[in-house]
Amino acid sequence: METIIIIVFLAGYLAITLEHNLKIDKLIPALAMMAILWAIIALSHMDVFEVNAQLRELEPTHIDEILLHHLGKTAEILVFLLGAMTIVEIIDYFDGFATIKGFIRTKSKRKLLWLFSILAFILSAIIDNLTATIVLITILQKVIKDRETRLWFAGIIIIAANAGGAWSPIGDVTTTMLWIADKVSALQLIEHVLIPSIVCMLVPVFLASRFKAFQGNIDSDIEELEAPKSKYGALMLYLGLGAIVFVPFFKTVTHLPPYVGMMLSLAIVATFAEIYSSSKFSISSVEGEGHDTEGHHSPVHHSLSKIELPSILFFLGILLAVAALESLGMLFHYAESLNEAIPNTDIVVMLFGVGSAVIDNVPLVAASMGMFAQALDDPLWHFIAYSAGTGGSMLIIGSAAGVVAMGMEKIDFFWYFKKITWLALVGFVAGAGVFVLMRDFVLHA
Repeated sequence: METIIIIVFLAGYLAITLEHNLKIDKLIPALAMMAILWAIIALSHMDVFEVNAQLRELEPTHIDEILLHHLGKTAEILVFLLGAMTIVEIIDYFDGFATIKGFIRTKSKRKLLWLFSILAFILSAIIDNLTATIVLITILQKVIKDRETRLWFAGIIIIAANAGGAWSPIGDVTTTMLWIADKVSALQLIEHVLIPSIVCMLVPVFLASRFKAFQGNIDSDIEELEAPKSKYGALMLYLGLGAIVFVPFFKTVTHLPPYVGMMLSLAIVATFAEIYSSSKFSISSVEGEGHDTEGHHSPVHHSLSKIELPSILFFLGILLAVAALESLGMLFHYAESLNEAIPNTDIVVMLFGVGSAVIDNVPLVAASMGMFAQALDDPLWHFIAYSAGTGGSMLIIGSAAGVVAMGMEKIDFFWYFKKITWLALVGFVAGAGVFVLMRDFVLHA
């Protein structure tokens, strides 16, 4: 029966990986795979276990109990993401991201490269790498008219956004998963992964700045860039970003799960949004969408209707599918076999990073949490956060940032592979080398 379980999982995984070829949204195979796996376990009365991290052994349990346990852990991540997504959409409702255009004061391509890269690195650490990529490519399309030049910029933005998301507990779904699962703490994650992530971003940007594509000036008139359509745009941007950054501090002080702090942040941002929208400001950001600009329209309701529910359902399916393998003890035994085959865990984790460029990094990290039982803030978890977060840059389909950029700019897979992949690989290896050196220095100090 275990063979059937593995076949179902691999078939579902393959369908997720070939999403663009099959023209089927990845949430469909994820949900189907999850339901079928748990149905097989229930119908065949297979033994299920809970991993005892302290004793490094499997403890028998009941299917209802273990399923409820995994659903609770998954729900913590999903509710957290729903809150963050809603805050981001509220900022967008007030056209707050247009404020970022004010930082663009130069026509030099090289300076713009550094500016966009630094913005991507910082923004992705706060609003996640996917949203940061969408925001910056939208601005990029208004700033740079030449498509070939824009493709180069988009490629570097993907690398910078993924690097920025790796060191922040709220910057990438995978780091959020590790944080919520109490594998890493916010301060220790930043302390150990920030410098490797900076190196991972700086090396490709420095190399790219020497390319012909980034020489000279752009043709656009910077002064013609539009200002925010709402007078509250800048205020809501800083309020929203501040509210998201507040969440790790809330968890540190209260020791409550992160989604509680995110709900508080959402309540605060939503309160100001309702107050500002009830006054007669220009709601031109939603004009043309069938809204009455004279009457009061709830920005919270509007924002909730815009969040990406398909992504939420995909995470639900894939996390509970991986949980099925964990509950059967498969991941536990696989980890033991892997440690015997490859005694060096650094190589294993770097292979995770390379693997995340080919397949989704969410199930990879979910699997690693079931495979390893190291304590909170063990260097292994920090290295997994770095590798899973930055490794996806090596292929355009390897990260959410890459996939969305591919859609927005119609970037060809092979163009990215020839032009950008080697830059991402060099940055990934350089950052990994810095991480290992830092870790070994601390261990031997």
